[in-house]
Amino acid sequence: MSRPIWKGVVTFGMVSISVKLFAATESKDVSMHLLHGECNSRLKQMRWCPVCEREVQWSEVVRGYEHAKDQYVILTEADMEKLPLPSKHTIEIAAFVQAAEVDPVFYEKSYYLEPDEASLKPFALLMRALEQRQRVGIGKIAIREKERLCALRPLDGNLVMQTLLRADEVRVSESTAPPPVEITDREMSMAFSLIDLLAEGFAPEKYPDQYRAALTEIIEAKLQGQELVEVAAAPEAKVIDLMEALKASVEAAKKRKQTGTEAETGPRRASAG
Repeated sequence: MSRPIWKGVVTFGMVSISVKLFAATESKDVSMHLLHGECNSRLKQMRWCPVCEREVQWSEVVRGYEHAKDQYVILTEADMEKLPLPSKHTIEIAAFVQAAEVDPVFYEKSYYLEPDEASLKPFALLMRALEQRQRVGIGKIAIREKERLCALRPLDGNLVMQTLLRADEVRVSESTAPPPVEITDREMSMAFSLIDLLAEGFAPEKYPDQYRAALTEIIEAKLQGQELVEVAAAPEAKVIDLMEALKASVEAAKKRKQTGTEAETGPRRASAG
């Protein structure tokens, strides 16, 4: 098992739960390195001091806040440990809000919490209560050199903690919304029909990473001395009648759904006969 990122206590009211925090996600990107185009040697990123004119090792690096031009307040690890923040070791749930009230734009990164053996019962109590009330717990946690707002919610038998962006970190607002346009009742009705035809449960496994697969294919082809045929660029969107586009979309969705239903029920009919 991976090492915990954070250890501390989750509290709500007078109840305390000792937990460990683990990353709940991982990147599956194809890893690339930066090379020198002339000789294909891998580049090194150096920490260079222009005054001393030499490379600086990590052991020599310190952090500083620039309070004036080229004037810094140096902050050491000991200074960081002295920060008077309860959230360094405790996630105090300050409120329980409806899950639907937290817009997805605020979610940042996901972690899962694992309780210590002595905290199994209060941990299970919190998770079950959140699930049945359809609420998320809102609190704060100091992690990775920053105090973050966070939300705790149950997910498939786990208690997930998701860091949240602050209100002033989200750019989406009324001022960024496009100007209002007139939508007819017929257009709205057709849009509803299309949404209903495409409605289904969320299954993330149905959406594989085609970009990663294509990139891997290119790498394998180049290793074999082959070149893949370039995919034609997508045509520019044309201005067409919106109602006609909606009708065509609904008809296409009906055909796809009918084909999918036949594919699912066909073998069953055969076996039943």
